[in-house]
Amino acid sequence: MELIRGFHNIRDRHKGCVATIGAFDGVHLGHKAVLEKLMAKGRELGLPTVVVVFEPLPREFFSPHEAPPRLMSFRERFVALDELGIDRIMRIRFTPKFRELGAMEFIRKLFVDGLEAKFIVVGDDLRFGRDRSGGFGMLKKAGESYGFEVQDTATLTQGDERVSSTRIREVLDEADFKEAERLLGRPYSIAGRVIVGQQLGRTLGVPTANMELHRLRSPLRGVFAVDVECPDGVIRHGVANVGTRPTVDNLPKAILEVHVLDFSGNLYRRNIKVFFRKKIRNEIRFDGLEALKAQIHNDIETARNYFAERGDA
Repeated sequence: MELIRGFHNIRDRHKGCVATIGAFDGVHLGHKAVLEKLMAKGRELGLPTVVVVFEPLPREFFSPHEAPPRLMSFRERFVALDELGIDRIMRIRFTPKFRELGAMEFIRKLFVDGLEAKFIVVGDDLRFGRDRSGGFGMLKKAGESYGFEVQDTATLTQGDERVSSTRIREVLDEADFKEAERLLGRPYSIAGRVIVGQQLGRTLGVPTANMELHRLRSPLRGVFAVDVECPDGVIRHGVANVGTRPTVDNLPKAILEVHVLDFSGNLYRRNIKVFFRKKIRNEIRFDGLEALKAQIHNDIETARNYFAERGDA
């Protein structure tokens, strides 16, 4: 999949496409309904598919300390869209200058002069432009003037429940990973590259693979039994902590630390994916490293018991 980094990187080969725009945080089943319609139209017209996203997300720009936790980093979102078969993703930097762009000016700059879109599909709750003044009605009227088709996609429901990123955040906060999987269409995971940390875990006898989360806030906090997809493709059991390490250094932002059970390989600078299965406890501050070490070993035993009960210890 090709990444278009902003308006100034639109080239002639990018003109003429079918497009959609949105946050697509989580790339859940509701998003997939929009994307499947987009890809079907792309096949019908023989045109590439383009997904337009913002970085940072508008709510992160306006209220960084109040914005909802991200389900995915940008890289995770890129990979998920690529796996679905999207041809291009266009990333627009949300800046103070960009926020002043009027809704009609935005439509002309992006869909008319920029991408020369022939078909646009959007969710029924889309808002865009200065003061969120643009929506589906304006986009459809613009299409009549500029010669592109616009369709909306009603919010996907399962039973009486709306499938949304907000709902997924709620069930993750409750550590209801089965419900999150039902809404996402896959188990919830966090993927990324293992960084070199302080190696405190190795000192405590429980080496950890540490990952930066690349988001302002995490939808998860605490200690969890997890499955870890290692670089060799093997799924191994583990114990993960998502938090700020209050006993050690009380970090300004949460990180993910995972101890892979019965594993001695080198994961530094390698990509792994962590699947969350069961919450063990909240992250708390201990009186010292010895107390922390004792609790970590208790957490490992709890995780082993969980996997044994699941039948794959």
